[in-house]
Amino acid sequence: MFFKKKENKTENNFLIKICALLIHAAKIDENYTNNEEEIIRKTLLELGSNENELDKTIKDAKVIEENSNQILDFTREVKNLAEEDKIKIIEALWSIIYSNEDADIYETNLMRRLAGLLYIDSKTMGDIKNRIQNQKP
Repeated sequence: MFFKKKENKTENNFLIKICALLIHAAKIDENYTNNEEEIIRKTLLELGSNENELDKTIKDAKVIEENSNQILDFTREVKNLAEEDKIKIIEALWSIIYSNEDADIYETNLMRRLAGLLYIDSKTMGDIKNRIQNQKP
């Protein structure tokens, strides 16, 4: 039972860091919207977040994001994820960026930096970006 609790706490800390990264992307254009928060919620649930703890995870992630001055804090563990989970996170990041129709220079710069930090090749990053862009009406 002790191991289970410890594992759950570690998993939640991990989800908080992913959430902080998503929030950082949403706030980088200084326009954090409800639509962006919904994308974040959906992504966390897809990554296995407990629905009952979702609000607390987001609240804790907001505090971490506000008190951090570099994205390395959020990406350190993410880069070791399975490729399919990294892809989900990249898709969520692009969805957040394009939720307001256009990407600004700060958002595209963030994604270039994240591609390197998360070991995502530029072709894969471009394919995901194009797919997300084409889903928008």
